[in-house]
Amino acid sequence: MKKKVLFVCIHNSARSQMAEAFLNQLARDKFEAESAGLEPGKLNPLVVKVMQEVGIDISANKTKSVFDFYKQGKLYDYVITVCDESQSERCPVFPGVAKKLHWGFSDPSSFSGTDQEKLEKTRKVRDEIKMTLEEWFKTHCTE
Repeated sequence: MKKKVLFVCIHNSARSQMAEAFLNQLARDKFEAESAGLEPGKLNPLVVKVMQEVGIDISANKTKSVFDFYKQGKLYDYVITVCDESQSERCPVFPGVAKKLHWGFSDPSSFSGTDQEKLEKTRKVRDEIKMTLEEWFKTHCTE
């Protein structure tokens, strides 16, 4: 049976969307990943662009509310918050979870600079998320 994973950040517009897409690509035979946010926002267009660069299209994704999932009674084996450290106290706690993890990544919506600089910083976050997921999958999830 597939393990269920929920990735959570504030707006479900960037980090949690990338993590969901990568895990579903990396291990769809072992995991079913979803993502949600505390205050669902609008999908970050820079995130859509950098994910397309690695062959993953998330352009049709919608942002979702963690509270809707909770009200639906969804249960998860892992809930992984991906908020940055400055927002980690706002990351929600999802009840009834086997394992809770926190992976802090910078928020692409907070990046400043030119469009090119923001794109570079967003690529860096994308690559950090992918690397973290690959390591986690290798070390904890090969049973």
